[in-house]
Amino acid sequence: MSHTLHPLRKPRLQRSELAVPGSNPTMIDKAAASAADFIFLDIEDAVAPPDKDKARNNIIQALNDIDWRAKGKTMSVRINGLDTHYMYRDVVDVMEQAGDRLDTILVPKVGVPADLYMVEALVSQIEAAKGFLNRVGLEALIETALGMANVEAIAAFGGRLEAMHFGVADYAASLRARTVNIGGLNPDYPGDQWHFGLARMTVACRAYGLRPIDGPFGDFSDPEGYRLAARRGAALGIEGKWAIHPSQIDLANEAFSPPDKEVDRARRIIAALKEAEEQGKGAAALDGKMIDAASERMARNVLIMHDAIMASTPSHNAVPA
Repeated sequence: MSHTLHPLRKPRLQRSELAVPGSNPTMIDKAAASAADFIFLDIEDAVAPPDKDKARNNIIQALNDIDWRAKGKTMSVRINGLDTHYMYRDVVDVMEQAGDRLDTILVPKVGVPADLYMVEALVSQIEAAKGFLNRVGLEALIETALGMANVEAIAAFGGRLEAMHFGVADYAASLRARTVNIGGLNPDYPGDQWHFGLARMTVACRAYGLRPIDGPFGDFSDPEGYRLAARRGAALGIEGKWAIHPSQIDLANEAFSPPDKEVDRARRIIAALKEAEEQGKGAAALDGKMIDAASERMARNVLIMHDAIMASTPSHNAVPA
């Protein structure tokens, strides 16, 4: 093992992340009662330019009026991009007026590490000026060719950065890729056309202690397509996926929750290796397969996720095995 190690910076349960436009207070209220682990209130793409100020005010009011933590929600706000004149006001107003009720800020279209530095500098100054005790994290949305080309450098930024998201829609536009729907697969491509981007981002996240999160699947009338995309992401090591419609929340929670049989096997792996160690052996056999120290590390990852789910609110626990 290398002497250079980057442990997970901030563990959070993020199987499902519900995207909610800040311009719609009714949807914000409904989100509070949902089974989503994470919620991001949006001031960016889901809000038309004439509605930006109103959406920002709605978000500030909702953060202050609703006890999101009592409802088991981790709260994020997606600000506008650094190339817009909305961004500084998003950070200043939300942080000054509701920064103590916020968990993370989702920064869109991150292309270089300096993009995060700009947001972090504002957040740090506001927290100090207001005397807030909680530390608001940053999450980077990788959704351009430039962002993907620099994804390792962005991941290494440090500071408040704790997660990366794959924004497939703008990523496809940036690449001028042909796609059938947001996050959907083009039948002309032999496989999953998003695999490279997702895999590269996930490796960068795991190398630098970040949570990798998959983005949207646009066709909410296709639950099977969403389920398959989520399972492919989980197979790569991704921790969760956006839900752009409430019907996708349970699909995400299911896909990114280890089933009971997987949890049981993880426990048996650890028990079998402990018994082997007591006998002076470094490996063991379980169910006709060899297991060793690497098997134990994989098993503990399963149990960490299982324990996090069990520690969450009851609404998160009803997940199919």
